[in-house]
Amino acid sequence: MLPYLDIAVTEPSQVGEARRAAARLAAAFEFDETTAGRVALVVTELGTNLVRHAQRGRLLVGARREGDGVRFEVLSIDHGPGMTDVARCLRDGYSSGGTPGNGLGAVRRLSTEFSLHSEPAKGTVLLSRIRTGTAGPGAPCAWAGIALAAPGEVVSGDAWDLRLVDGRAMLIVADGLGHGPVAAEAADRAVALFREMSGTPAALLQRAHEPMRQTRGAAVSIASLDAAAGSITFAGAGNVSGRIVSGVEDRSLLSQHGTLGVQVRRPQDLAYAWPPHAVVVLHSDGLTSRWNLRDSGALLQADPAVIAAWLLRDHTRGHDDVTVVVVRRSAA
Repeated sequence: MLPYLDIAVTEPSQVGEARRAAARLAAAFEFDETTAGRVALVVTELGTNLVRHAQRGRLLVGARREGDGVRFEVLSIDHGPGMTDVARCLRDGYSSGGTPGNGLGAVRRLSTEFSLHSEPAKGTVLLSRIRTGTAGPGAPCAWAGIALAAPGEVVSGDAWDLRLVDGRAMLIVADGLGHGPVAAEAADRAVALFREMSGTPAALLQRAHEPMRQTRGAAVSIASLDAAAGSITFAGAGNVSGRIVSGVEDRSLLSQHGTLGVQVRRPQDLAYAWPPHAVVVLHSDGLTSRWNLRDSGALLQADPAVIAAWLLRDHTRGHDDVTVVVVRRSAA
């Protein structure tokens, strides 16, 4: 899986570095000149804002194909000082520094989808998503995933995918043993098998176990998310973690010990309720397990990509690949 670019932006030259990296990614996905220009302006505006106002700023830039188009995401992350007046910062044309796009209002206008969460003294995560292609019918849920490679690696040993089947969202997160290209081969193979097969999460794990023996193996969790019924069916082998989180509940999704393709007991499907306002989070063990979103208030109402980036900002272990996928039920 192609990991997100993770670019520190703390001084002006790094803004140009981020813009050039984003331009290369846009070209790889064959963006036309107009859309590539939107990407460049968004990255320049967000990067300049980080340099001028933020502490320990960074940009995450990634893209994936969806349907007949591409979902291109730019996430701005910092550790403070946070926004005391979000509405003023987002006012169209407002800029505290005369940047090329004239403020975050311009970023919002250039984006297909825009979301942010900011807390005074804690910092801000801001998302600009630019889509190409035609929009399909409304999905029963909204989702986003961010994968980062381990330090020094150019590929991620993690992989994830989500597909819609008969009104349900089928989600997989795979963490190949170790990191680097061989781990990536294992994780990518798990995702490829997931795309080819049908059945419950436990059945998919069981059927994938023998083909995965051709790889070094992977921790794999699969969830079937039924928004209409408000239910989740889950099965996992290894240390890919899952949680259901709302303002009043935080419940773990239970995986069994083992490694797909190496050794695993017969997988079992487990059923859980999916409350209307709860998000589902699956992540590899590159993220620490002791995180808490219930005290972050409006964060749970932000775009799933913002929630994923907030978790990555504060809870990444820093020595391994890390992937976080967040899913929420769509508004009725």
